[in-house]
Amino acid sequence: MSRPLETLLRPSLLAVAIALAAPLTSATLLAAEQASSLRAYNLPAAPLASTLTQIASQAGLALSLDPSLASGKTSAPVQGQFDATGALREALRGTGLQLEQSSAGTFSLVAAPEGVLMLPETSVIGAGVSETAWGPTEGYAATRTAAGTKTDTPIVEAPRSMSVITRQQMDDRSVLNLNDALRYTAGVTSSGYGSDSRNDWLRVRGFDPTQFLDGLPLPKGSYANPKVEPWNLERITVLRGPSSSVYGQTPPGGMLDMVSRRPQYEQANEVEFQAGSNEHKQINFDSTGKIDDQGQFLYRVSGVVRDSNAPVDHIPDKRYNIAPSLTWNIDDDTHLTLISQYTRDDTGITGQFLPLQGTKIDSAAGKISHHKNLGDPDWEFYDRTYYALGYAFDHRLNDVWQFRQNLRYTKSDLSFQGLTVNTGPTAVAPDGTVGRSTGIVNEDISQFAVDNNFQADFNTGALDHTLLLGLDHQRSNTNYKWLYGWGNVPNTNVNNPTYGQDFSNVVYSTLYDYNQKTQQTGLYAQDQIALDDWRLTLGGREDWVHTGTDFNQSNTSNTQRDKQFSGNAGLSYVFENGITPYLSYTESFQPSAGANASATESLKPTKGNQYEIGIKYQPPGTNTLLTAAVFDLRQENVSITENNITSQIGEIKVRGLELEATSEVTENLKLIGSYTYNDTEILKGDDKGNRVPQIPRNQATAWADYTWHNGVLDGFGIGAGARYVGDTYGNQSNTYLGHVGSYTVYDASVHYDLGRLSNTLKGATLAVDAKNIFNKDYLSTCDGFWCYYGDQRNVVASVNYKW
Repeated sequence: MSRPLETLLRPSLLAVAIALAAPLTSATLLAAEQASSLRAYNLPAAPLASTLTQIASQAGLALSLDPSLASGKTSAPVQGQFDATGALREALRGTGLQLEQSSAGTFSLVAAPEGVLMLPETSVIGAGVSETAWGPTEGYAATRTAAGTKTDTPIVEAPRSMSVITRQQMDDRSVLNLNDALRYTAGVTSSGYGSDSRNDWLRVRGFDPTQFLDGLPLPKGSYANPKVEPWNLERITVLRGPSSSVYGQTPPGGMLDMVSRRPQYEQANEVEFQAGSNEHKQINFDSTGKIDDQGQFLYRVSGVVRDSNAPVDHIPDKRYNIAPSLTWNIDDDTHLTLISQYTRDDTGITGQFLPLQGTKIDSAAGKISHHKNLGDPDWEFYDRTYYALGYAFDHRLNDVWQFRQNLRYTKSDLSFQGLTVNTGPTAVAPDGTVGRSTGIVNEDISQFAVDNNFQADFNTGALDHTLLLGLDHQRSNTNYKWLYGWGNVPNTNVNNPTYGQDFSNVVYSTLYDYNQKTQQTGLYAQDQIALDDWRLTLGGREDWVHTGTDFNQSNTSNTQRDKQFSGNAGLSYVFENGITPYLSYTESFQPSAGANASATESLKPTKGNQYEIGIKYQPPGTNTLLTAAVFDLRQENVSITENNITSQIGEIKVRGLELEATSEVTENLKLIGSYTYNDTEILKGDDKGNRVPQIPRNQATAWADYTWHNGVLDGFGIGAGARYVGDTYGNQSNTYLGHVGSYTVYDASVHYDLGRLSNTLKGATLAVDAKNIFNKDYLSTCDGFWCYYGDQRNVVASVNYKW
C-alpha cells in the first residue's frame, strides 16, 4: 500500500471499529469471558432467558438466543455442580428446547424435535471440562485462545497465524525451558546461542518476541530479563506477526502469550523427581483445589527446585522457584485471582563466547572442547532474583458488558561477573594461550503494569459483535552499569584453563552506566464482527511513550516522547467442514529497551507492518489443527548488537511460508510437524542486501508419540522427534566468520504408566527423555567475533506421581 493511503487508512481503522459497534441497545448475543471446569450452582426457577444469559456469560460460552423461543418460559432450578453446558441443559429441563453446537464451538437454542421425550437430567460431578482461552487444555490441540484479541476466541476464527503449546505437550517432552517448549513450533528459531542457563534465545519470524504472562508484558532489559519457568505454565501461545493494535509494545515478528497454572475447583496434586545429565537433580510440584466446601476460595501452588550443573565445566545451574495463587469467587459475576511468583537463579555464562580458532576455523592448539570453561569459576558468578505479585479480576456488569483488569508488579535484580576470551582469527596462540577481558554487570528492573478493558457482546441487525475497549499503562525503571575490564586481565589456555587467578589489578572502564525510566499508556478498541460464516476483525490503538535516560558517566540526560497509532484488519470465512481461509494486515510499535551505542541518546522505537494470507483446518469432531500462512513484514529502526555494542541499522524485511500440523490422530498416536521458509533482507544501511542474522531460510520439525492402551504393552509409550535447521549468518555483514552450516538433531522419549502394574501405583509414571540423542556436534551461531556450540545430548529420567 502506498504511504499516503496507508497514512489515511490506519487512523480510520479505529473509527470504523467504534462506528460499527455503536448501537448497543439490541443486545441478544451472549459471549464468554472465562469458565472453570466445574462450578457450584444454586439458581432458582426464573425466566428462562435470564437464567441462560447468566450461566453463559459467567462460564465463557458463546450462546445465540432467539428471544421468541424463550419468551414466556421458566427455567428449571439449577442446583449442584456442573460444567457450563451441563448447567445450561439443566436449566432447559421441561422447556421443550435444547442446545445445538456448531462446528466452530458456538451454541444456539433450538426447539426439540417433536416426539422426543425430554428426560430430566441429574447433577453429575466430574463433568467434562469446557476449554477457555485462560484455562487447561486436554491433549495436544487447543481450540480457543485470547492471543491477539484479549477475548476468548476460537483459534480457527482468528485471522492470525498462531500455535498453542499445551501442558500435555510440555509434559510429554519434559521441557526444562522455553527453548525446549518451542523447538517444534513453526516460525520459531530456538536456542540461538546454544544451551544457556541465563536466557532463552528465541526468534519468531526473525525477531526477539515480547513475552507476555497472564496478559501483561514481562520486563525487558539488557541482561536481567526473567527466565520463565515452564513448569508453572498452563499453555504457551506463539502469536506470529505484529499485534500492537491490542498489546502496544510488540515487535513485528510476534509475541509469546503465556498463561500461568491457576486454581481449579477439583483437587489435584502432582510431584515429579528428575535426575539426568550434568548431575541434574530437580523436584517439580503442583497442588490445587478448594479451600472451603463451597468452593468460594480456591488455591494453587507450584514450583521447582533444581540442583544441577551446566554442560560447561564448573558452572552451576541452580533454581529455586515457587508460584502461589489464590482465587476468590466473590459471587457468580465477580472473580479475583491473586498470582505471585519468586525465582532465584544461581548459574554462569554457559554460552562461553568461544574463540573462532578451534571452533569455526582450524587452530594449532586443536579443537576446543564443548565442556571447557575458559573463564574462572573462582571469580565468576551470575545471580538473578525475580519476583512478581499481581492479580486477574473480572466482573460481569450485565448481559452485555463485562470488565477485566490484570495488574502486576515485578522486580528483577541481577549481579554477575564474567570473563570473555579475545576475538579475532589469531587470538589463540599455537600453545593454546588466549587473552581475556572481564565484565562486571549490575542491573535491576522494576515494572508496574495494568490493563483494563470492557467487553460487550451484542448484535446490530444481522451483525454479531464482540467489542473490546481498553486502556493499559506500564512504568518501568532500569538501573544498568557495565564495567569493562581490559587491562591486566590474566590469560588462560583453551586446552588447560587456569583457575583461581588474581583479578585485583584489572583496569576497568565504564561501557554503560545509565538509569532509564519509561512510562507507556495505550488506548485501544477492537470489534470482532460475525455475519453468518464471515468474521471481520478491526482494531486500532494509540500509544504514548515517555522515556527519560540519565547517562551517569557523561552526566547527561535524554528525554524522548513518542506517539504512535497501530491498526489491524482481518477477514476470515468459517466453512462448516472446518476449513477457514483468512487474510490480515497488522502493525507493530515497540519502544526499545536500553541506550544507543553513542551513549548520548535512547534507542528509537521500532515500527513494522505485515500482510498475511493463510488457511486453517480443524475437522469437526477431531483433535487436529492444520495451518498454513504466507506473509510479508517490514520493520524500521532495527536494533542489532555486535561485539556487545547495540546500534540501529535501518530497515529489514522478512517474507515467508509456514506450515504446521498438530493432531491426536488416534487415542494412541499424537503428532506435531512444521515447516518454515524465511527470506530475509536488510533494506537500508551499510549491509543492504544481506540476510538478517540468526534466521535460517529453511526449518523443519516432526514429533510423534505413540502409547499403547491395551495388550502386552499396555501403558507403555515411545516418542521420537527430528529437527532440521538451515544455515545462518550470525552477523549482519554476512561474512564467512559469521556463517554456520545446517544441522539435524534427533530427540526421543519412553514412558510407562506404572498404574498398569498395580492399583497401588495408580497415578505414577516413569519417563526417560533424551534431546540430541546422537550427540550431534554442531555450532548454533558464530557472530564474526565468537562462536557458540549447539545443545549437546541431554538425558533426563523422571518419576511423576499424581493424586
